Amino acid sequence: MINIGMKKLGIFVAGLLVSFGALASEGGGLLQSGTDLGDRASLQRGAKLYMNYCSGCHSLKYLRYSRIAADLGLTQEEVMDNLNFTDAKFGEQVQVALTEDHAKQWFGKMPPDLSVIARVRGSDWIYTYLKSFYQDESRPLGWNNKLFPNASMPNPLWEMQGLQRPVYGKKEASGDAPVERLELAQPGTQDEAEFNQTVRDITTFLEYAGEPAALKRQSIGVWVILFLAFFTFLAWLLKKEFWRDVH
Repeated sequence: MINIGMKKLGIFVAGLLVSFGALASEGGGLLQSGTDLGDRASLQRGAKLYMNYCSGCHSLKYLRYSRIAADLGLTQEEVMDNLNFTDAKFGEQVQVALTEDHAKQWFGKMPPDLSVIARVRGSDWIYTYLKSFYQDESRPLGWNNKLFPNASMPNPLWEMQGLQRPVYGKKEASGDAPVERLELAQPGTQDEAEFNQTVRDITTFLEYAGEPAALKRQSIGVWVILFLAFFTFLAWLLKKEFWRDVH
């Protein structure tokens, strides 16, 4: 029984390693996003960046403007004046002004909602994806992505990041030469450290959008741990009192 159990455990661990290896190899590996949901300033910057550069095409239909205000410490006026670019009311979800007809004409289909993209793909994937765009004249919009090849969207952050060009490796027997790395061909308005923080802020906001309750859960978790520690101390005192006469 022990040998069988250890064998199953070994297979399980091996499966995890294979999964992680496959994930890391997709598009050349994932970068560590280093997001921090406790950083309210990062969340606020991320909300501003997302609304300015992403919300024109991608909705957040499971997130309301009022919830953003409450969780990020913003007033109704700040949200409606700076983050709402549609006719939506304060209590409504984050939708896009892009029509389905225009989306099909420009992109071939309606861009996906990104409410739960962080839960589906993970924060590291989003962070790497936003940093992996490069120019590709063979694509309809002139852009491609090293992590997600043949992505049907342009680089929304190219002005800040600059223009990247691919460096190809050896051509395989069947197929095109793989993209080994990306090089900056034309600098943007931000240097590397500034752009990394910009992408990190957007990633942090999308991580929050995928599970807004995570902010409150983390704050409540501290009190839960303190309560359990106090209850454990009381239980130890009670046990000591009960067993005093027995000993």
